[in-house]
Amino acid sequence: MKPYYAFARHDGNQPLFNLVEMSIVSTLAGEPLHLHAEGLRGTGKTTIMRAARELMPKITRIAGCIYNCDPEKPHCPLHQHMSREEIMALGTEEIDMPFLEISHSAKVGTVAGSIDLAKITDVNNPKAALLPGIIPQAHRGILFIDEINRLADTSPEITDILLDVMGNKPGRLQIEEAGLPTVELTVQVSVWAASNPDEDPGPLEEVRRQLSDRFDMVVYMGRPSSVDVVVKMLEGSDRARREEVDPRIYEARNREFQQRALEMAEAYKSTELPDFLRSFIARIYIKHNLESIRAIEAVQQGAVLYSILKKHKQIMINDVIEMLPLALKHRVDGDTLLKIMNGLESRSSRDSILNIKDRRISKATKEREEVYFEGGARRLKDMGRQEIIATEKALNPNDF
Repeated sequence: MKPYYAFARHDGNQPLFNLVEMSIVSTLAGEPLHLHAEGLRGTGKTTIMRAARELMPKITRIAGCIYNCDPEKPHCPLHQHMSREEIMALGTEEIDMPFLEISHSAKVGTVAGSIDLAKITDVNNPKAALLPGIIPQAHRGILFIDEINRLADTSPEITDILLDVMGNKPGRLQIEEAGLPTVELTVQVSVWAASNPDEDPGPLEEVRRQLSDRFDMVVYMGRPSSVDVVVKMLEGSDRARREEVDPRIYEARNREFQQRALEMAEAYKSTELPDFLRSFIARIYIKHNLESIRAIEAVQQGAVLYSILKKHKQIMINDVIEMLPLALKHRVDGDTLLKIMNGLESRSSRDSILNIKDRRISKATKEREEVYFEGGARRLKDMGRQEIIATEKALNPNDF
């Protein structure tokens, strides 16, 4: 497989690279970020996602635990009731962050879990035991599904399982097998998916809208628009045909990202969206009558991650705006999305979504603001979007 850093990046696929790296960081920090890449066949969406497997950093688990139990927060049936001393006696080990894939031929037992036939047929010590499926084994990692729209159409049982897993953060998985007690697991996994909306059965939001809404971000893979980029891609393909690519060339870059991912995950845990940006997102939700709370939660999560990924000194309005179409594309119709984005670009303070002049404030609040902003300073609410961005550029030139 082509190495992750060997892919030519262009305007059409850069958002997917960003989201893949953001999702790895978020998963490492303990909060899944679910991604769905849509696009025509041959645009590289599936290949890029699978190639990201080599970026996976190390995680620490209880030694030999197939459920990938965190020693600090054991969750599996074998370890959740153990004391700290008992877990320390078992020891720990480092493994690559899981990256597992659900195929279209997979059965419910393969995906969720089933009876362990090896143990039940053991001649010396036969006993009924649970064999965890792909999803519980992907705990604290990535779960990839290609052609998610077709899976949603042909495998309603697996789709229902995904709805539970992706419904909350962390998710929930219930395993039911005859002869065994029902097992309910906490599952912390980021689901990545790819699909071609132009092929049968159509876009995921039309096949199973509920599942579509579970994805935090949806990115549409575009074509390269630069001749130079296309030439570079052709050169790379021709070279790969004639010469076998040595993966060791990219190992240093992989290790660099893995180390940085650990640092970004720690930064994400301690970074909070500023109140004025949270209010900005809330006004978008109210003004445009958005239906899904999950959408604005995704915008908030994405803005923080994007700011950290791009090494911004602080979270800016541009970080939020960058995430809006990715979080809303699959949740609102095209006219509404266009109206929202055009509203953000409005130069008129009366029409701009940033405008909060009409909000009623108490006399005491107004007097406090007058004192606070005396001396020629201006309130944020009195500034247009372009002026705010220009001010950010002036204050933080290295972030642009």
